[in-house]
Amino acid sequence: MSVDTVSLTGWGRTAPTTAVRFRPRTHEEAAAVVRGRGPRGVIARGLGRSPGDAAQNAGGSVLDTTGLARIGGVDAAAGLVRCDAGVSLERLLRVLLPLGWLPPVVPGTGRVTVGGAIGSGLTGLDHRRSGSFARQVSALELLTADGEVRTVLPGTALFDATAGGLGLTGVILGATLRLRRVATALMSVSTERAGDLDDLLARFTAGGDRLPYGSAWIDLTARGRATGRGILTRGDHAPPNVRPAHAGRTLLRSRSGGPRGRFSLPGFPPLPGGLLGPASAALYNEVRYRGAPRARTGELRPVPAFFHAPDAFPDANLLYGRGGLVRYRFTVGYGQEETLHRVVRRIAARRSPAVRAVLQRFGAADPGALSFAAPGWSLALDLPAALPGLSRFLDGVDEEVATAGGRVCLAKDSRMRPETAAAMYPGLVDFRELRARLDPTEAFRSDLSRRLGL
Repeated sequence: MSVDTVSLTGWGRTAPTTAVRFRPRTHEEAAAVVRGRGPRGVIARGLGRSPGDAAQNAGGSVLDTTGLARIGGVDAAAGLVRCDAGVSLERLLRVLLPLGWLPPVVPGTGRVTVGGAIGSGLTGLDHRRSGSFARQVSALELLTADGEVRTVLPGTALFDATAGGLGLTGVILGATLRLRRVATALMSVSTERAGDLDDLLARFTAGGDRLPYGSAWIDLTARGRATGRGILTRGDHAPPNVRPAHAGRTLLRSRSGGPRGRFSLPGFPPLPGGLLGPASAALYNEVRYRGAPRARTGELRPVPAFFHAPDAFPDANLLYGRGGLVRYRFTVGYGQEETLHRVVRRIAARRSPAVRAVLQRFGAADPGALSFAAPGWSLALDLPAALPGLSRFLDGVDEEVATAGGRVCLAKDSRMRPETAAAMYPGLVDFRELRARLDPTEAFRSDLSRRLGL
């Protein structure tokens, strides 16, 4: 097991703190780290893709799970696979897809670990059908504060608290995942442009769930009649009869992301020195919007290109300059579309240089006290952390979201106030009580948990 002292940040590169990092390669080594923790506790960390401070622990220990990376064989009869928590979703997809399998929930990045996907309550593009990633877990192995490894099953209080629990109930060491059979490694994709936010929401709901995977990019620099205009992209797994002859085994072996620039991406290339400002963001968004088809159906894309296209630009966080980025993700329920409109108008009026803004539809909520997803609309956007007045501005958006009964995603957060989190997550009281029973010495802590009093 390797041990070193390092300065760590989230992917947003804000608020670095120093901790002792342990990288175990066995469950026994991981248990030794938990048993030998110091007074500042320990927190699990995967690939460090959380934008905020959920996987940091100032002055304490960080348990790096990436050395736990075994993938078991697929149980074809049951449609299951067992894998360690440190396995990346990119690698899992690369292994499973040639065998004709896919995790039912595939999020928008492959550069996150299985443990991170469960602990952050990660959602995919078909949440209305499949729920969060944790919904597809049939069992998980959890290292608890006493240094013991427990098998935790869905439907139990501990499972519900761990799914979306941000690593605060223990260290996820492995999981058994349900899989979905796929006939090809291709997606049939529909793309259409919407002239404003009302048009975009109407198009999103008009097709129902005929194409189960869907998300939309919103131009948050557009104003006036074009406020909230965007590009809606939806897809479904292509059946064998539409597979082109040239696809064959090459596409079955497609790697997530692939070489940079290989696919037509809804991302953006890094610019030197963080050259993102209102004018450049508006120009980029204009070009992107005008370059999208007004309407196109039946386009065939490889599975990795559809789900993990932004991974082809792994250094996109450098676009935001030395101050890093703030990722702000919130959800409001169906019937609260006016709140979504107001937030979009506020961002557009502020002329914030936002080039990444993703809208999704959510289905049924997960039972976990800290689970983010709930029926309604979710909007995620990135903003330069150094923008003047950004904290005060987002505090105001927090109030708007909370008043509408919505919530901000804790796994992405880097700046929310503790009283705001408590208002948005009424189940936090029960979560604290469960933690106090399971972990009275607070073995598992993070910068996020201290900041928000989780």
